[in-house]
Amino acid sequence: MHDAPPPMPSEPLSHGLRQRHLTMLGLGGVIGAGLFVGSGAGIAVAGPGIVLSYLVAGALAMLVMRMLGEMSAAMPASGSFSVHAERALGRWAGFSAGWLYWFLLVVVLAVEATAAAQIAHGWVPAVEPWAWVLLFMVVFTVANLTSVKNFGEFEFWFATLKVVAILAFLVLGTLAVFGLLPDTDPVGLTHLTGDGGFLPNGWDGVVSGVLTVVFAFGGLEVVTIAAAETADPARAVARAVRSAVVRILFFYVGSMLVIVTVLPWTAQQAGLSPYVKVLDAIGVPSAGQIMNVVIFVALLSALNANLYGSSRMIFSLAERGEAPRGLLKVSAGGGGRVPRRAVLASVAFGFVSVLLNLRWPDTIFLSMLNSVGAVLLFVWALIALSQLRLRARLEQEAPEALALRMWCFPYLTWVTLAALFGVLLLMLTDDAARPQVLWSAGATVLVLLVAGAREWRVRRATGGR
Repeated sequence: MHDAPPPMPSEPLSHGLRQRHLTMLGLGGVIGAGLFVGSGAGIAVAGPGIVLSYLVAGALAMLVMRMLGEMSAAMPASGSFSVHAERALGRWAGFSAGWLYWFLLVVVLAVEATAAAQIAHGWVPAVEPWAWVLLFMVVFTVANLTSVKNFGEFEFWFATLKVVAILAFLVLGTLAVFGLLPDTDPVGLTHLTGDGGFLPNGWDGVVSGVLTVVFAFGGLEVVTIAAAETADPARAVARAVRSAVVRILFFYVGSMLVIVTVLPWTAQQAGLSPYVKVLDAIGVPSAGQIMNVVIFVALLSALNANLYGSSRMIFSLAERGEAPRGLLKVSAGGGGRVPRRAVLASVAFGFVSVLLNLRWPDTIFLSMLNSVGAVLLFVWALIALSQLRLRARLEQEAPEALALRMWCFPYLTWVTLAALFGVLLLMLTDDAARPQVLWSAGATVLVLLVAGAREWRVRRATGGR
């Protein structure tokens, strides 16, 4: 029989998030520029088959989130899967998962600030992009320093706007397909099955589409981090995970189905929003500016969520002695218990990106994006490995804690691991995706080497115990 795992430490942070915050964070956390703009690149390589690409990528994300939801409902913690990896596989795994995810989030929040700055610069050309980045970083740093409730309210309204925008798009697109809008004829299935067929580039196109869109589902993990700051973490995370993934899959797949049905897939271009093209085609006035506002809000929402998630992750690492102990300083008083030093540490690279935008405004966006692209897949693999180990232990020691269970355990967990490994191998064969894998693999190897060195020093100091 296994030794019982050590009890989870009491959460020193506030419980200022409510169920509605967590639910909308789950819905809106992954609805960002990856969907509104990045989906155009997927359609360009897969054609109407992009619908299948999103189904495959979404199913993979859904399986990972189910595993993560199972562990988080049983053992809620602000470090989420980093804590689970440590308990399942050892300190090296918790260290690696936590630092890799923190690295991913702090770079991505700088990417989002840069992308939002480009849109704002288009509206107000007199203000340079670097100045917009600085403004965004200051505003969201202050919001995250004051109270977790501020973060929750920002995300609630940001996510609400994004969800309403997608629902409106789905309604308008569906009406256009059936010719129910003024001055429109029924589109039918002409574009879905014509223009080269449903799979104009064959199954290779579908696979290339998966490689393009799988990262759009990153960000769901923040729900399990935020659950630790609710009044009833186990119940909150179980409800959020159950509802969020299916609804997000509906938004993503539904949107793609509308886009490739209303317009021929050859009309889409990488870097341009397919949503704008569809709205223009069905006669929505000022469609481009409307979508620019939605994309702008989506980027700021993701920035806010990633700043929150990264600060809680590094705080959890500090709790376990895997990051400087000085980051454990928690504010007191009316603002609630907020890890202010962890917030400042997490936002530091965002302020560095102000200087990077000043020096290399035209190239820094792509460079930052390539440096972290595949890290998400490494983190997801550690989540799956952790769930394999912890599920058996929980069934023996605390079966009542399994409020949410992974389907068909352990078979679907192994299938998920194999699929993640397959995606990485396919990315290595793709000229566009290979730099992301190589940069991300380098970062992962570096973190693993540091984790191994720390483990060796600890074992040596304790005589191998």
